[in-house]
Amino acid sequence: MNILETKNLHKIYDEKTVPVHAINGINLTIKKGEFTAIVGPSGSGKTTLLNMIGGLDKPTEGEIIIEGIKIHELSPHKLTDFRLRNIGFVFQAYNLIPVLTAEENVEFIMNLQGQHKAIREKRTIELLEAVGLGDRLHSRPGKLSGGQQQRVAVARAIASKPKFVLADEPTANLDSKSTENLLDMMEKLNREEEITFIFSTHDARVMKKARRVITVDDGIIVSDETK
Repeated sequence: MNILETKNLHKIYDEKTVPVHAINGINLTIKKGEFTAIVGPSGSGKTTLLNMIGGLDKPTEGEIIIEGIKIHELSPHKLTDFRLRNIGFVFQAYNLIPVLTAEENVEFIMNLQGQHKAIREKRTIELLEAVGLGDRLHSRPGKLSGGQQQRVAVARAIASKPKFVLADEPTANLDSKSTENLLDMMEKLNREEEITFIFSTHDARVMKKARRVITVDDGIIVSDETK
C-alpha cells in the first residue's frame, strides 16, 4: 500500500534573482513499512526533498500526496495539524525541549493532539523502555548522552503513531556505538510495529541497514535500489 507519492516535484530557490534548482522533477512512491535511505552528496537536494515530503517546505511545482491528501494544497493551519497527526520527525540536532524530562518530551506531541493523560503516560513508558531508557524517564536532555537524546527523539517521533517518520541525518552527531544502537532500535520498530522510516543521510552505516536506497544528485533520482 502506498502511503506517499510525489509527482513531478520541483523546488527552485531565489527565483527572482539567480534561480537555484534544488529539486528537478522527482517522482517517488513509498509503501507502508519501508526502511528507506535517501542519499547523495552535500547539495544534492536530499534534505530539500525530505523537507517537502514533511510539509516543512512547499514545492515550486508538482504534487505531494500522503494517503490521498495533497498536502501542498493545504492551508498553513491545516498543514500544521496534518503534520502533527501524521508525520514524525527526527533531526540530527535532536531538538528536545531542554526544560522537559525524557518522559515529558515524548509525551509532548500526544499532549498537543489532545490525547488522554493515562494513554500518553502508558505509551511513553512503553516506548522509553523499548528504546532502552526506561530508567531515565525523569532525566532532562542535559543529563543524557547524545545517543540517549536521539533515542528519546525517536520515541517522541513515533509516540503519536504517525504514517511515517522522516529522519534527517539522525546519526550525524553520534559515535559508532550509539549509531549502531540507534539503527538497531529503529530497525526493530520498523519490523515489529511496521513503522515506515525515510532517512536523509550520507552515512554508510545507515545505507547498509536500509532495505531501499534512493540516490539523489543535482535534484534528480539517479538510482533507486531495493535489497
